[in-house]
Amino acid sequence: MKPDKEDLPQHVAIIMDGNGRWAKNRNLPRTRGHMEGVRRVEEIIDAASALGIKVLTLFTFSTENWNRPQAEVAILMRTLSEVLVQKIGKLNQKNIRFQLIGREAGIPKEVWQSIHTTMKRTEDNTGMILNMAFNYGARVEILDAVKKIVKAVQEGKLQVEDIDEATMDQALYTRGLPDPDLLIRTSGEKRISNFLLWQCSYAEFYFTEKCWPDFDEEEFKKAVEDFQSRERRYGKVEEGS
Repeated sequence: MKPDKEDLPQHVAIIMDGNGRWAKNRNLPRTRGHMEGVRRVEEIIDAASALGIKVLTLFTFSTENWNRPQAEVAILMRTLSEVLVQKIGKLNQKNIRFQLIGREAGIPKEVWQSIHTTMKRTEDNTGMILNMAFNYGARVEILDAVKKIVKAVQEGKLQVEDIDEATMDQALYTRGLPDPDLLIRTSGEKRISNFLLWQCSYAEFYFTEKCWPDFDEEEFKKAVEDFQSRERRYGKVEEGS
């Protein structure tokens, strides 16, 4: 598959779902599914960068995921810390800038150190932006944005009548980035699970039955091609229709 590079989505967001289900279907421990999922992350990052996608956002760990079994969470944290540090060289080689969207408060110290190191050592890269949504929840993000705006009003830096969509955009974790054009969710689920609720107002959705460990480069290109086949009107109607 070769999607048309003239009509690519600028920003692709992915809900990487189904690691545990993939492992269960193979009578494997859930952690094996997460390890396979990590491999798939690397493949999709490479594919998106090669296509020319400007921003790729991966929903890695939600604010609700802390409620999972402690042993599973501990393995995920250790794996994330190790992988981030290991892949800094490759991110730099591919000119990819790594960013975090999510609350810093509550992230384990060792994980935050790995995240911060990766952001710092890739901050001068000018290619694709790789957003990791970690300790992220869209409702929390919106609440944080509202609090920031309220504080600005209280301090006299902003007038209530001047608050508009651009004000909100700048208060969100994704400030300075284009909204997602394409949202992909794997594993057959058809919901967005508290992910980029404000930003996905006009995103095109692509749902696939494949679990994340089976979502490969060809499936990613298929999703992009499907996006390119759609007509995006943003509420408008073409003349004469």
